[in-house]
Amino acid sequence: MKKFLALALALAMTASLAACGGGGGGSSAKQPDNSGSGSGAASNPPAPSGDKVAISVIAAEYGKQTKDWWASFQNEFNSSHDNIDLNVEVVSWNDIYTVVNTRLSNNAAPDILNIDVFADYQADDLLRPIKECVSDETYAKFYDAFLEQSNIDGTIWAIPDLASARAMYYNKDILDAAGVEVPTTWAELKSACEAIKASNPDVYPWGVDMTTDEGQACFAYYSWTNGGDFTDASGSWTLNSDENVEAVEYIVGLVKDGLTNTDPATQTRYDLQELFAAGKLAMMIGPNQISSYVASSDTPINFGIASIPANEGKSTSSVGVMDRFMVFENKDTDAKIDAIKEFFDFFYEDTRYSDWVIMEDFLPATKTGGEIMAAANPDAASWIEIVGSAKFYPTAQAKWADVKQGVIDVEQQALLGGNVKDLLDSLQSQIAG
Repeated sequence: MKKFLALALALAMTASLAACGGGGGGSSAKQPDNSGSGSGAASNPPAPSGDKVAISVIAAEYGKQTKDWWASFQNEFNSSHDNIDLNVEVVSWNDIYTVVNTRLSNNAAPDILNIDVFADYQADDLLRPIKECVSDETYAKFYDAFLEQSNIDGTIWAIPDLASARAMYYNKDILDAAGVEVPTTWAELKSACEAIKASNPDVYPWGVDMTTDEGQACFAYYSWTNGGDFTDASGSWTLNSDENVEAVEYIVGLVKDGLTNTDPATQTRYDLQELFAAGKLAMMIGPNQISSYVASSDTPINFGIASIPANEGKSTSSVGVMDRFMVFENKDTDAKIDAIKEFFDFFYEDTRYSDWVIMEDFLPATKTGGEIMAAANPDAASWIEIVGSAKFYPTAQAKWADVKQGVIDVEQQALLGGNVKDLLDSLQSQIAG
């Protein structure tokens, strides 16, 4: 927590300096795949010509501009590195886990992977310690707090590419019309939802995403604001704690009472943000990107941002999301490792990296990126403060991928009438047994 507070203070100070000194330019969270295609490059990278060192990268698709940006990056990198042949394949978040696992099963791991999870790959001895693959100059740019999210037994296995944080968005006009204040507790939230539903039956009071895209975030929102967690302080799984049972029962109860969107098991955060931007959803939890999404709408709404409501007597908590780059162990030569270092130096060059983060509307993972973003966007400092108080998923646990899917299954089965305690007991037994 001290590291996160230091991060917040550092960027807040940067924002103040930027405000005095003038301009500047240039969080896992993920955007929908609107391309109709899973990947942005050929599945099999072309063979390098001559003595060039080939580097293959699989990168996640964050938004509509991701593929074009990486295509330009690849061309620019290759034109300035005569000895390297870089191939970047952009894959949608819907497909990336399947694509990567298929490659691994066929002994065709990429050299570099951009994704959120890493611990299961590390547990299978598939990764290189990341410090072997990044220059000292580039490695020094990262916030220590972000690097620590990829620490297993004292070794850092991945570097952060970006981050996002979550907060509650609310439509001021809808709440005013219903005569309710911005809710800060679970009880206030339910009362506000009931008043909004009575005031305007055509509006969904509260947004819930229990899909495979964000269901784990839904679990975290209510667990963490009820004093629960995925693990205890020693790292042991506590999925079926009383706090977690109560948390899932609370949010499923809101759904069953008709106080949310109609189908949380299929309606993603992107569906919710469209409803919110259209004035058809009163409140939702979402990342910093929603601000610009709503502001760019044809009919902008009057909205505010607040902390996520907590149960009475509990502390509020945001969810911090961080995605990563990792390097697979492919029995590489020294020349290949040097080429990989060149890739990361090129990607994290201050202006290029900041332009990319700002384009994708995320929060930066480097100190210089934070300075540039704070100068370009005065609102960035407040979001950095939210990241500073956020909790992160236990992604350093090798079973995180199974837990992530497990809590989503619990939520969806609970929507169908399953007993929450029995479902979480079963999941706890499966994961910890």
